[in-house]
Amino acid sequence: MITVADDGRALEVAVRHEVLRIEPWGASSVRVRAAQHAIRDDIPGALIPPKPVPVHVTCQDRTASLVNGAITAEVTIAGTDTGIDAQLRFVRTGTGEELLSEQRAHFWWPGARLFMPADNGYGRLEQRFAAYEDERIFGLGQRTHGRLDQKGLVLDLVQRNAEVSVPFLLSSRGYGFLWNSPAVGRVELAGNGTRWVADQARQIDYWITTGANPREILSRYADATGHVPLLPEWASGFWQSKLRYRTQDELLAVAREYRERGLPLSVIVADFFHWTHLGDWKFDPAEWPDPAAMIRELDELGVKLMVSVWPSVSPLSENYRELHERGLLVGTRTGVPAHAPWNDKGFGTEMPVSFYDPTNPAAREYVWAKIKQNYYDLGVRAWWLDGDEPELQPGHPQNLSFHAGPGAEVVGLYPQANARTFHDGIRAEGDEEIVLLSRSAWAGSQRYGTAVWSGDIPATWDGLRAQVRAGLNLAVAGIPWWTTDIGGFHGGDPDSPDYRELMVRWFQYGVFCPLFRLHGFRDPRPAFGPEMTGGPNEAWSYGEEALGFIEQSLRLRERIRPYLMAQMRVAHEEGVPPMRPLFVDFPDDPESWRRDTEFLLGPDVLVAPVLEPGAAGREVYLPRGADWTETGTGRRHPGGTAVEAAAPPDRIPVFLRDGARVPILPE
Repeated sequence: MITVADDGRALEVAVRHEVLRIEPWGASSVRVRAAQHAIRDDIPGALIPPKPVPVHVTCQDRTASLVNGAITAEVTIAGTDTGIDAQLRFVRTGTGEELLSEQRAHFWWPGARLFMPADNGYGRLEQRFAAYEDERIFGLGQRTHGRLDQKGLVLDLVQRNAEVSVPFLLSSRGYGFLWNSPAVGRVELAGNGTRWVADQARQIDYWITTGANPREILSRYADATGHVPLLPEWASGFWQSKLRYRTQDELLAVAREYRERGLPLSVIVADFFHWTHLGDWKFDPAEWPDPAAMIRELDELGVKLMVSVWPSVSPLSENYRELHERGLLVGTRTGVPAHAPWNDKGFGTEMPVSFYDPTNPAAREYVWAKIKQNYYDLGVRAWWLDGDEPELQPGHPQNLSFHAGPGAEVVGLYPQANARTFHDGIRAEGDEEIVLLSRSAWAGSQRYGTAVWSGDIPATWDGLRAQVRAGLNLAVAGIPWWTTDIGGFHGGDPDSPDYRELMVRWFQYGVFCPLFRLHGFRDPRPAFGPEMTGGPNEAWSYGEEALGFIEQSLRLRERIRPYLMAQMRVAHEEGVPPMRPLFVDFPDDPESWRRDTEFLLGPDVLVAPVLEPGAAGREVYLPRGADWTETGTGRRHPGGTAVEAAAPPDRIPVFLRDGARVPILPE
């Protein structure tokens, strides 16, 4: 029933047709796989091969344990009303305190795991765990629901614009948990139990870890799925973008004006429709006649060009036929390989387009060759990977067929695989600087240099409030590089005094995000198509008064860049994100687990964004275990207290820990 495998380092359990494999996977971490008949090694996931760790395994006929550092996995085969059943429990090694336990669905049937077979060995899979009354749950990617604590929610495990599914959670009980499956499904974090569901898959696969504190858990998760590269210094500055600069001359004029006004600028973006056809992956010479010269001038201005690169391929593209004939496009189970409508150049109407298949190594090599020839060799070094959920319309992933497997089983990893196309190609050029701004991500995306922005969000106060929690949860889910469209994406009237107030407050928040980026589709907004461009969206587009406040934010970002880069090195080396909830640094303060509209940037800077119109102040909780200096007034406050902090139009509340010297105020 239970046997010891791998020279005493793993456990294998067999109960009727179900088999389980329990093995160490990094320090104080355990991987569990369960399937019918046999465990498979060919199903894609996020985990990378672990370093060997000392393990102690004991086994009897119907009970066994695996001790790996601070975590112990206990497995028991017990009788039920419908026969024997295997159940797992995870405890702290030193104390025996329960971290997480599998839970039977019913005393009769089913048990903690359920396999509902379908065609060809695939089926609906369920994994159940106990619920705990005092538990708080964080992470699980980026969501639009506006909550930090995910307990009590049902979350779809599917990629959508502004909904980034990264199935890793951190629990207030002291464990981290990865559902190591990119299959479409859901997680139910209910009061009577937790249930993970894969709609169509072949195998249950999860990973659990523990640590002395949240920092240690996040570090172990980075060890298991890959550490983010070191952010290039240029990427820590201000990024200018709008929908969209239509020509080379338009873009250069904006970069020159930033220089003439003496405003900091690090990156400027050439958005979509700069191409000839979707999937040609090159500049349209009618609008961008000399991109190499443009990039040289930008380099002289100290500005990097970021180019929007979509994974979609129009049937008009010069690359479509070869991609199609070589099987490098995402296939379909029924119908032609068309996955979304698009009004491409030369169509004159909306027509269907396809996606390339980045789970296929040959497709990654083909696409990178085009990117290298038409962008990289011209000097482009920053990449905007838009629409890479992928942007299915309609959203029928079960109809897709990938090199890695059926769509319903593997589609969640599409953004990770797409990022790998660029990461591997850039590394092959001997280039270590990789910055990929992606609209989506999956577990492990960070190891390919993926930064995420929060998608096409509303230009409203509600939109801003939701971003604070969304960014913190994505950071907990292991993606340290994150940003928003400052001001929101959908709409915003640059001439409106109310919207100008929102823009100023969003800028003040954006200063303290890992990446600092202005983007949006401002009013007036034309219909979607190749000629579209939004209203003005530069720092000076919102009137002189707003520009004064925005310029202060730009200058503040420049002052804190050395501090931010030090935190980026910590993220690279230790896996701890620069922007994070209070509880990451103050886990022993119960109130730090409840506060969800303030955050830390590194260990020393506490930020409390202004999230209401007309506000001149707000309450700020200062975590217990440190003293805090209010940067706007110089007042010092003890930790463990809530204070009413001033928030005049020119600043938001920012506090420094224990006398830290971070240049929030100008000299």
